[in-house]
Amino acid sequence: MEIKVLGMGCSRCNQLEQNVFNALAEMDLAADVEKVEDVKKIMEYKVMAMPGLVINGKVKSAGRELKPEEIKRLIREEI
Repeated sequence: MEIKVLGMGCSRCNQLEQNVFNALAEMDLAADVEKVEDVKKIMEYKVMAMPGLVINGKVKSAGRELKPEEIKRLIREEI
């Protein structure tokens, strides 16, 4: 599983990244997690509001700081 957190280092982006790690730990799952801060790479996903969450190449959220429970639900959809 590949998870990308899109954001340019704001506190909400950093918190989303931490929540992703917390959700994965609670689920006892391994995944490749990448923080994408490059604007050009972020624009490839057509995400205009930060933070963004991409799971297995699909944009799952934009402009929201998701809680670990919400992230776990999105991960389960991709398993």
